[in-house]
Parts: sequence; structure tokens; C-alpha cells
Amino acid sequence: MKKLVVISGAGKGIGKALAQRFAAEGFSLALCARTEADLQALQTKLTQKHPGIEVFIRPTDVSKKEAVLDFAQMVQATNIPVEVLVNNAGVFLPGQIYQEEDGALEKQIETNLYSAYHLTRALVPAMIEAKRGHIFNICSTASITAYTNGGSYCISKFALLGMSKVLREEMKPHHIRVTSVLPGATLTNSWAGSDLPEERFMPPEDIAEAVFSTYQLSDRTVIEEILMRPQLGDIT
Repeated sequence: MKKLVVISGAGKGIGKALAQRFAAEGFSLALCARTEADLQALQTKLTQKHPGIEVFIRPTDVSKKEAVLDFAQMVQATNIPVEVLVNNAGVFLPGQIYQEEDGALEKQIETNLYSAYHLTRALVPAMIEAKRGHIFNICSTASITAYTNGGSYCISKFALLGMSKVLREEMKPHHIRVTSVLPGATLTNSWAGSDLPEERFMPPEDIAEAVFSTYQLSDRTVIEEILMRPQLGDIT
């Protein structure tokens, strides 16, 4: 029986690495991202490398509720049971609360928190009915550690971790596992322009491997939080 993995923000970075990891294990995929060209390139690469899977894509601005719900409808139209949902989409706008650009909080709350909330609410009823599934919320070390210039990003990621904890409690009786993933500095577009060497960052493939390994555990076990940092520690 086919199983579907749903990943938001799949065009680059951690989301792309997750798509590649699950595709390698024979899972079909439903992917969204802002840039259609990134999705099409990934779809082509994955279906050529893994001809037995299906890859469904939809360009989506996840900061818009209607767009998230349209993506959810596409997922439901595949008629493939959702085995794994990864709420990965996010945006990082640096700045301090008292002087960051007006609208920074709204933009990051809409993208980093509301997208996960709306996508989960749309897809989880079918998972509850099936009495199985695993939800991963890609939080951040910024979900537990406040730092200067983190501003509204920290606020949004603290909130996402809170949502994830609540969801974990709600899903216990429905046999659905919920895991919060808290990666530190990872080599993604969020760090574009940094003059730090690649070796100072975690590769996104390591995050994907941790997620897949967590999923592989028995249904009787859940890792509630995965905290990952570069070997040399946080970048501040």
C-alpha cells in the first residue's frame, strides 16, 4: 500500500533533503514551496531516480491561509493515506523587537506558525480516522533560546514549539506520534551571505536523517524532541 509524506517548504534546504530521504525509501510525496521552478526540478529528479514513487507538487505561499488549504486539498485528492506530515516551511527576518521592520512579526507568525496550524488541522482528521501517522514540526533552537537579533523569529518559533507540545498531548489517544525538531545553524538559504565556512553549519541531510530515523521507531515509541546543534555550538 502506498504511503504519502507531506512536506511544506520543500524546494530547498531541510525540506528538500527530507523529500530526497523519504523518496529513497519508496514513499510518495506531496510537496509545496513558494518557487515553482524549484518544485519542478525536484519532482523531475526524484521521479527519475525513484520511478516507483509519485511526486505531487503545488507552488504555495504558506503565509496565506487559502493557499495552505488549497495545498491540503491537493494532498487529499491524491487518495493516498498521509503517513508523515512535516511542517517545515519557515522564514527568518533578523532584527530586534523594538526596531525591526513593521510587519516582521506578522510575516513570521503567518509563515512559521499559522501555516503549520492550518495544514495540520486540514490533514489530521484523516490520520485520526486511520489511527496512525507521524507529525514533525520543524522548530529551531530559537524555540528554546532567546537571542539578540532574533526578535519576532524567536517569538514565532517559541509558539510553534508550544503548538507542537499541545498537539502531542491531543494525538496520544489517536495513535499519532508528534515530534518537535529543533535544529541549530543548518546550511540553508537563511544563512546566505554569511562569511562563515560551510564546516560551521550542519548539513540539511543530517536533519533529514534524524527525522527518518525517528519515524522508523516502533509505533509504541515516540521521540518528542530532537535537539541538534553544530558540533562547535550555536552561531550567534
